[in-house]
Amino acid sequence: MKEKPFANKKTKRAESGEKPAFRKRNSAPTSVSKKSAAPRTAKKTVEKTINKKVEKKSTKQVVRIEEQDAFQDKDSMRLNRYLAHAGVAARRKADVLIASGHVTVNGEVMKEMGHRVKPTDVVKFQGKIVKPKTNFVYILLNKPKDHITTSNDEKGRKTVMQLIAEATEERVFPVGRLDRNTTGLLLLTNDGDLAQKLAHPSFEVKKIYHVVLDKPFTKAHFDELKKGVKLEDGEAKVNDIGFPNPDDSKEVGVEIHIGKNRIVRRMFEHLGYHVEALDRVMYAGLTKKDLPRKRWRMLTPIEVMQLRNLK
Repeated sequence: MKEKPFANKKTKRAESGEKPAFRKRNSAPTSVSKKSAAPRTAKKTVEKTINKKVEKKSTKQVVRIEEQDAFQDKDSMRLNRYLAHAGVAARRKADVLIASGHVTVNGEVMKEMGHRVKPTDVVKFQGKIVKPKTNFVYILLNKPKDHITTSNDEKGRKTVMQLIAEATEERVFPVGRLDRNTTGLLLLTNDGDLAQKLAHPSFEVKKIYHVVLDKPFTKAHFDELKKGVKLEDGEAKVNDIGFPNPDDSKEVGVEIHIGKNRIVRRMFEHLGYHVEALDRVMYAGLTKKDLPRKRWRMLTPIEVMQLRNLK
């Protein structure tokens, strides 16, 4: 079918058991040459081995990006941005913390979200002094089921923070959310500016989900979802849609840019389907390659630069 943009051939799962991100139908598969490669010298073999070891080591090390002074030669900055740079929370969450009276400036409770902080001011969050970070950490997690995307849970349920407890001593927070039963890629960082950028609708961050439904997805609903459906909070439209498994129409792949709460589940529920499994296989160009469920890794400097250069 021409309207199916995802691969229509079964692909082998990685050793980790994870399914790869969906591939465009029109994309040309990588061919393997049958010609044998020319004999390599011992020197080239040694160089290749060394390069592989260096590359492997660089992907495992903690990536800390040195930043300039958060004030950037300005006399002051907004309080919510100050808290974001301090790794307390992303700006939107920081606004909530400020409004609820958890933040003091020079000993006074500050509930004015637009308040500007000077370099000489003493800012405290829940009684502890906080200062803008100069070292940023970026962690990519392959989230499993039954974990809440939050820093802590009053009901004592498992959180994603427990999975990355040994990743860093820095205070990081999730960028966006995944439902308790939704699996897949989740980014955690203490870089408030980048978190704000990725969460802003204007940047249209690309996300691809693998959806498993309770019954086959019909051609009529395929076309309807592609055109867009009207939900209680406005129209929702996918950017791309297809069937990753040609033998099972219960499996659907969708690409979206919008970031509304539970948007993928709500779109299919609107059409009369129950989502039995939902897995985010790509986020802002990042994939689950070599990242098994429950595992995490640090982003490489190149990946961080790519996220910052998103337009």
